[in-house]
Amino acid sequence: MNDCLISASADIKEAIRAIEAGKKGIAVVVDPAQKLQGVITDGDVRRGLLAGLRLQDSVTQIMNCRPTRADVAMPQSSLVELLDSSGLEAMPLVDAENRVVKVVLSSELTRRTDTGQATGYSCALIMAGGEGRRLLPLTENLPKPLVEVGGMPLIERQVRRLATAGVERIYIAVNYLAEMIESHLGDGSRFGTEIVFLHEREKLGTAGALSLIEETPEGPLLLMNGDVFTSINYQSLLDFHLQHESLLTVAAIDYHVEIPYGVIKTDGPFAVRLEEKPSQQFLCNAGIYALSPEAVSQVPRNQPYNMTDLIESNLTSQPGVAVFPVHEYWSDIGTHAELDKARTELKLARETLDGPDQDDESAVHLQLNQRRAA
Repeated sequence: MNDCLISASADIKEAIRAIEAGKKGIAVVVDPAQKLQGVITDGDVRRGLLAGLRLQDSVTQIMNCRPTRADVAMPQSSLVELLDSSGLEAMPLVDAENRVVKVVLSSELTRRTDTGQATGYSCALIMAGGEGRRLLPLTENLPKPLVEVGGMPLIERQVRRLATAGVERIYIAVNYLAEMIESHLGDGSRFGTEIVFLHEREKLGTAGALSLIEETPEGPLLLMNGDVFTSINYQSLLDFHLQHESLLTVAAIDYHVEIPYGVIKTDGPFAVRLEEKPSQQFLCNAGIYALSPEAVSQVPRNQPYNMTDLIESNLTSQPGVAVFPVHEYWSDIGTHAELDKARTELKLARETLDGPDQDDESAVHLQLNQRRAA
């Protein structure tokens, strides 16, 4: 339980660490006497980032100050009923002095096991047909998705994470040196999933390959670029997409630009305000999407079409385009600098762990997330 607890003086990145390290899905804010002050969920974090907060901001800006809680003496059957009626998976238990004694999980109380699976995706599509020109000469005779990161081809990392998350069918759109990708991955059986290759006879852009899927998806489809290395929580993305009933949901990474000069704000020819070395914050497309079947059906068949086209054509529609802020580790392996950085980050994350944990991908991704937050 102690891994879940943080103080009100903590920042948002510490809340993220507590949510992940505590494995309860929540961070519980307590005072020095361990009295309950509030609760923070993953959803609270992402809503805060959407509102423009930074990871260095105080948890008091995002925490629920009136969380659902229960007396530690409450019977288990009543706890299960309270969790179900509140739509919660986790909840703090307190004593008569409002001190946090325990954090309970609905799955623990009902003996359900948490598989960590992203249940609800009909399938996934990885866009792996690009030539990777910015990685030349490395990609002269090697497709970019097979570039190694931490001793494993990038696309194999993506497939393994999707399979672990429970995605039972993964489509992979291929073009450049397609036979090398097909030979390496095979039919997916050794990863515990099914792989179906979609062959782009001509380049179809970042969304056109969706039209090559013969059957209409029965539920949300997960689409991701083949050059993305990330520890994003696919279940959280799906939950967010379903909660907002959006046509499609765009995962977005928080990006800051530090301006190294004093900025002068003007009104006509006169200065009205000075800002010393300000920073600007943007939400940038992370190349990962959750799409409804309706969104997939809008992609024209057998012609170049990009995700930006699909997004822009639905910005004013109902349901519209939702934005899912990513606070987990994310890297676009598009340049030599980004490739070297990802390799270094993965190496450092492993070195932080002891013994067998260095080969535990879940533990490694947790370390990557904490390094990113820091």
